[in-house]
Amino acid sequence: SADTPENIGVIIEGCTVLKALSDVAKGCALLLGLIYSLNLSYPKHLKYTFEFLQKVLMELDGNNLSMKVQVQKNKLLDILACYVVP
Repeated sequence: SADTPENIGVIIEGCTVLKALSDVAKGCALLLGLIYSLNLSYPKHLKYTFEFLQKVLMELDGNNLSMKVQVQKNKLLDILACYVVP
């Protein structure tokens, strides 16, 4: 479809390290895996975004959240609670 990206890949510090991935979710998961396995630091301006992806959405080390990410997790849970049918 028109909304489907043509080329999904992972670029780290200007170098393409993965390409021709099937979807964005796989790209995100592989990027987090590369950051972990290569012991890279999160980009400072995206620190909390990556922490949220890793610890909340992927449920990795989710009991150790920064205050900013904990607040966002609580907001997400409040929103999701509105859609749960009793």
